[in-house]
Amino acid sequence: MADTLDDTAVAGRLSALPDWTRDGDAIRRQVRAATFLDGIDLVARVARAAEAAGHHPDIDIRWRTLTFTLTTHSAGGLTAKDFDLAARIDALATGATGGDEGG
Repeated sequence: MADTLDDTAVAGRLSALPDWTRDGDAIRRQVRAATFLDGIDLVARVARAAEAAGHHPDIDIRWRTLTFTLTTHSAGGLTAKDFDLAARIDALATGATGGDEGG
């Protein structure tokens, strides 16, 4: 089981991920895709990355707006796994947004 991060560690990790916000024991980011299909393609890329990492986000799809939420349920809070996958989602989201981020 992964160790949860304390508030100081969470704040430090969030400082490197400016598109993410903390929501209790989770972090969240919205991405506004250029088109609906671009959003679905991004979800598929994130799904492959999540499967490879063995760590899976909650994903909400509302037309072109995708919301990614990360927490480590088995640890009961935020762990390094969440921030590692968040950084990967950021890298994948580049290009899917067409320069039009929302959130």
